[in-house]
Amino acid sequence: MFKKVINTKGFWKSVISLAVAFAVLFALIKWAIEGFELAYFTERNPLMFILTLLLAGFVYGFFVTFGKFRAKLKEKESGR
Repeated sequence: MFKKVINTKGFWKSVISLAVAFAVLFALIKWAIEGFELAYFTERNPLMFILTLLLAGFVYGFFVTFGKFRAKLKEKESGR
């Protein structure tokens, strides 16, 4: 079932779009919590910051998309 889900058309596009949306929203919310200080971006290594955000976004996007596509495939298989 795993291979079937990840090979479904549109799966990876959905993962990437959710990953980017998560990263942007997470950064904005954290920045707001920090008081919109520019130091939020400048006091850490920018490369590690972006890579960490994108990795976290990918994990989030993968699990959410996997669940959504798996449910859709199971529903289709059961003939509903």
